[in-house]
Amino acid sequence: MAEEPEGLPPVHPHAQILEGKTKRGKPCRLIDNTASVDRVHLQQLLEDLIDQDHFQPLGLSTAGGNAIQIGAPQSAHVQLGEDLYRLIIIGYEARLEVF
Repeated sequence: MAEEPEGLPPVHPHAQILEGKTKRGKPCRLIDNTASVDRVHLQQLLEDLIDQDHFQPLGLSTAGGNAIQIGAPQSAHVQLGEDLYRLIIIGYEARLEVF
């Protein structure tokens, strides 16, 4: 399976994609690359990410590192319903992947 430049697997052909706008009016989107999450949960997650201002290129440094990388991916784990997923945010795109 080929990986995208950010090191992520490619978007699954059956992925669910929800689009939105940040508080600053920039387009953003949430991709359910598992193609298995209920759309209601996805919509709520997208709204929460927008409300918490997660969509933006951030400058992060590696622990102990001296360099800051603009647009570095952020990752976390989220529980939707009974299932746990990996959430990866890069700039204005968030992806749910299998945990």
